[in-house]
Amino acid sequence: MREASTQVQADLDRLIPLLDTVLTTPFRQGEAQRLGEAMRYSLEAGGKRVRPVLCILACEAVGGTSAQALPGALALEYVHTYSLIHDDLPAMDDDDLRRGRPTNHKVFGEGHAILAGDALLTEAFGVLAAAALDPGRRAEALVLLAEGAGWRGMAGGQALDLEGETLHSYDLDHLRLIHRLKTGALLRTSVEIGAVLGGAAPVERSALRAYGEAIGLAFQIQDDILDATATEADLGKRAGKDAGRGKITYPSLLGLDGARKALEEATETALCHLASLPNQNSLAAWAQYLALRGK
Repeated sequence: MREASTQVQADLDRLIPLLDTVLTTPFRQGEAQRLGEAMRYSLEAGGKRVRPVLCILACEAVGGTSAQALPGALALEYVHTYSLIHDDLPAMDDDDLRRGRPTNHKVFGEGHAILAGDALLTEAFGVLAAAALDPGRRAEALVLLAEGAGWRGMAGGQALDLEGETLHSYDLDHLRLIHRLKTGALLRTSVEIGAVLGGAAPVERSALRAYGEAIGLAFQIQDDILDATATEADLGKRAGKDAGRGKITYPSLLGLDGARKALEEATETALCHLASLPNQNSLAAWAQYLALRGK
């Protein structure tokens, strides 16, 4: 794990400045200044920038460059940030804290929080559509972003998650479906967009898609474990909220030991899919890191 953490930190030290230099630039000039402030508030809240970093690393893993992947990386972070703002709203998860700070709607009000999310989602497609990229790759990346963020992906998963709170019970297959869409879709999309923008061969793209699906599953299992075991101070947000809302989770279905075993299996699956890639070290390290974060 130490080697993985060292590699992850090296990737963050190299890529976070690249992302943060331009991440909030589009929202600093404009007529709706408070809306721009609300958008920047959530974008500047910190975090590891997992999805944009994975996008760039996937691009590099198939021989591409960070410059080729940057528009896709920015788009993914805008989509992810919009989803967090909306997830925290009273109509969704009703959270007061995000990354140790008051959630967007607590600071700017529900109306501005909804609009901030709407504007970030719209900007995601704008920044990718306007990028100076190969037209075919750009179009394919836009289709992937729509699939990963839309009703067949993240939004659909969130809907199923909300509906699940009213069900008396559901099985492991249904839980996997929810997480494959709600969390896994955008993580898978992140590495697949990176692969497309880097000019991946079909076999490389297929491997990265499967890797993305596996780390998406591992990420959500670890989220469920942390929600059941970590403190609010550890998480920077409310702990135990899933149990409080009656949600079915991996620990509630499998027990903590069973959930940890499922986490190991998903991580090993992710690592196996990287075997054919020319530059796999960073992605392998991130698979291990994401599975063990919070420990």
